[in-house]
Amino acid sequence: MCGIWALFGSDECLSVQCTNAMKIGHRGPDAFRFENVNGFTNCCFGFHRLAIVDQLYGMQPLRIKKFPFLWLCYNGEIYNHLTLKKQFEFDYQTKVDGEILLHLYDRFGIKKMASLLDGVFAFILLDTANRKVFLGRDTYGVRPLFKLLTDNGFLAVCSEAKGLTNITHAMATPPNIVPFPPGHYEVFNLKQNGKVQSLQLEQFHCCTQEPAHAIYDTVERLPTSFDEETVKNNIRTLFENAVRKRLMAHRRIGCLLSGGLDSSLVAATLVKLAKEEKLKYPIQTFSIGSDDSPDIIAARKVAAHIGSEHHEVNFTAEEGIQALEEVIFHLETYDITTIRASVGMYLVSKYIREKTDSVVIFSGEGSDELTQGYIYFHKAPTPKAAAEDSVRLMKELYLFDVLRADRTTAAHGLELRVPFLDHRFTAYYLSLPEEMRIPKHGMEKHLLRESFKGLNLIPDEILWRRKEAFSDGVMSEKKSWYTFLQEHVESMVNDDQMEKARKMFSHNPPCNKEAYHFREVFEKHYPGRAEWLSHYWMPCWINAIDPSARTLSIYKPDKDQ
Repeated sequence: MCGIWALFGSDECLSVQCTNAMKIGHRGPDAFRFENVNGFTNCCFGFHRLAIVDQLYGMQPLRIKKFPFLWLCYNGEIYNHLTLKKQFEFDYQTKVDGEILLHLYDRFGIKKMASLLDGVFAFILLDTANRKVFLGRDTYGVRPLFKLLTDNGFLAVCSEAKGLTNITHAMATPPNIVPFPPGHYEVFNLKQNGKVQSLQLEQFHCCTQEPAHAIYDTVERLPTSFDEETVKNNIRTLFENAVRKRLMAHRRIGCLLSGGLDSSLVAATLVKLAKEEKLKYPIQTFSIGSDDSPDIIAARKVAAHIGSEHHEVNFTAEEGIQALEEVIFHLETYDITTIRASVGMYLVSKYIREKTDSVVIFSGEGSDELTQGYIYFHKAPTPKAAAEDSVRLMKELYLFDVLRADRTTAAHGLELRVPFLDHRFTAYYLSLPEEMRIPKHGMEKHLLRESFKGLNLIPDEILWRRKEAFSDGVMSEKKSWYTFLQEHVESMVNDDQMEKARKMFSHNPPCNKEAYHFREVFEKHYPGRAEWLSHYWMPCWINAIDPSARTLSIYKPDKDQ
């Protein structure tokens, strides 16, 4: 996890602008560099480093002797960098995984470079020889990237929008700050005066396509039959491969463990592979909740079963409410369910940073979208409708769950790893017949559960545990985090404010007091930036007015937990 920031064609003195780069310092607490570009006095890079791979040569912008005209600033991990280095016989100068981008770009150009990267990334690549600037972002937007482009060609880029909101520019009205679209790259001409002109914005990968790098993967081509046993075997093979490739780190690895299916499969597979790879330390797992919360109890059972070094972080409603403003500041969103679920993740990340030496943190994000895990999928009218909504959710991850997971961990200088969003695993799962992927026998994610049945990887009661929303499972069943929040906002927002909500907030007007309160806090930090969120996350097919699973008529909590 790092923070990247760059300006091309600044209208203001760079020493004034660079204070904006410090707003993302939390993303890279190990080192900072600010560097001007030779020959372009109004262009520069800012980089905050979290050292994970190659402690010595990992500072950025990355430049190597072979390509003195290339400047690379990137945030991410390229899991297949050694495979590609060997395949194409590249001569490396460092041990940095990102060096592969320079070699691939030089040999194949930007589109093939981006499509061959197996990993998570956001990059800014400058080619001074050909006067080009390139931006790119991974398929699901696991790593964030925002851009600001003025009418006169001044380009500013940053990992988080907060590093761009106070940039000085020559426009009469504030220019738009937009999230860079996942799975795309953009090409700019760099003019002699440092300004840019956008030439091309193109998609290089979509979640339903087999990734171009699959032919070089360590796992060979899989059997293509849709026979159930073959499919379940392929799911296990690709998931294990997804976890294994993410062990690439020089820092200690840990795992978030809510006690739900997804995080439990990740944690159990991680512990198993850590033993096989002979890691020199036990895997730490982390759960958060009140003493009697469903998540805490379930996570305890999983940790005992897999033999992890387990940490429980106590969570009270008061602490959660106190953290709300900080959380919204880091998230840069006012989406209801994202904020609810982020509070627990933010506080557990704070604990990990302050009390342990784990830095690389595995998590279960992406599984609900991929495997139709949300409870509302039981109400899908047809398997086709369910499959289409699954793809929609995957494409919107960067606005919701992936945004939450990145910002809450990066706020405390941790690096997130999400094996369920592995390119090959997701492309394979989405290629399966629609009927195979729907909930069955009253159980969501039936195919995923069946794939790990009988292996004793996790306890059976966890393998078949019903979906419990992260924002709901951290408190007791008697009174959920959702209920505490409703009581809190009741005292913060009055009925008069609600009546005027539509007039006050014309874009995505809040429909209840909680949404109003979140929006107020968001507008305090990011006035006039409501369009960063295109729409609220809501369940489909059931006319929901609240995203909490607990408010749905089809919700059945596990009474025996």
